[in-house]
This record gives sequence, C-alpha cells and structure tokens, in this order.
Amino acid sequence: MGALPLPPKQTVEEHNRAQGTFLREKLEPALVEARAKQRAVLFVDAAHFVRGSFLCCVWCLVRMFVRGPSGRRRYNVLGAWNGVTRELIRVTNDTRVSSDTMVELLGAIATQAKGPTTLVLDNARYQRCEAVQVEAKRLGIGLLFLPPYSPNLNLIERLWKFTTKKALRGKHYPDFATFRDAIDDCLNRVHTDHREALASLMTLKFQTFDNASFLAA
Repeated sequence: MGALPLPPKQTVEEHNRAQGTFLREKLEPALVEARAKQRAVLFVDAAHFVRGSFLCCVWCLVRMFVRGPSGRRRYNVLGAWNGVTRELIRVTNDTRVSSDTMVELLGAIATQAKGPTTLVLDNARYQRCEAVQVEAKRLGIGLLFLPPYSPNLNLIERLWKFTTKKALRGKHYPDFATFRDAIDDCLNRVHTDHREALASLMTLKFQTFDNASFLAA
C-alpha cells in the first residue's frame, strides 16, 4: 500500500505572500548592502551529481545501447555563490553532505570573508542544525533561511543547472574520476571561460509566482 500524500502546509496564495515578504523585507535589504560593499551575501546549496549517461537527443534507425555505470555513486558539491562578486567557494566529497560538511564550508567562507557575511540557504537539516548555527555564530556569519520550497530565490540553483548542461548533458564518462574531473573543470572556469554566460544567468533578479499558478509541494 502506497504512502498517503501529506496536504500542503500553506495554500498557493500564502506561499506567494511568504516569498514576497522574505524577498522584500529580508533578502533585498541584504543585497542593497552587498551592492554597496558593506556586506557579502552568499547563496548556499548542495548539488548531488549522480554518475550516469546524460542523454540529450538520440536519433537512430536501429536499436542502440548506451553503456551506463552500475550503482548510484555520486559527487557532492556544497557551494556558496557570492551574488555580487560572482565568486564560488565549495567543498566536495563522494560520500554524503552532512553538518560536518557545512561546518567545513563555513570555515572556508570565514577564511575569505572581509567583513559582515550573510548566507542565504534552505531548510535542509544539515544546514539548520544546532552545530551549524553555533559555528556560524562563532565565526560571525549570519544565516538567512529561505521560506520552505523556494529554490527560485536561491541563486546558486542556476549554477547547478548550468554545470549539468555544460559538463554532463550529452556526455558519457568511462569512470568516476573523469566524471568528477569534468564537474570540477566546469566549476573551476566560472571566472574565465564561463564568465560571459554566467553574467547574464546569475543576475540578482528573482522569479516570483504572484501572477502564475503552480502546484504547492
């Protein structure tokens, strides 16, 4: 017997209002300070890249087999994207993302921080747990948690989609090492080869759903 779906905690209208209030009262004021170089605002999220064959379009008159890896080994990237300077700080592993991974990222951010710093992040348990909040407070880093189900307000989500398109779409890698290296190579070039493409993608303009209907999770 399948699990029964849980009803949403908010209506679509309530969700829209929550996002609008967050954007207007919390995120935008922080970004105003970031543009004035009074604060660094970084958008944080993890991407879990699962090794496989990422097909795009295949046209063939005969049956064709595409070799794929066994298992679900994945490469995890926990990143922090500066919305103004467009710099990426990241930590990676091939096991799992946990509170320890988040604490490691906080340390890397603190090392590079030159003033007040705010992280915009979702409500994943490993990000909202006590250990992370205590460490962030110790390092003087503010945590700004997004409303539930608001990936549209997290700028770094666009970077993960870009990375999948550039490094993985239409590609097959023979082993995990080359798969991992392709992702790292793409992220290493965000300030060089991909700078122009990301300039138009990673803008501080956020889509909201005031005039559109969607299914509330």
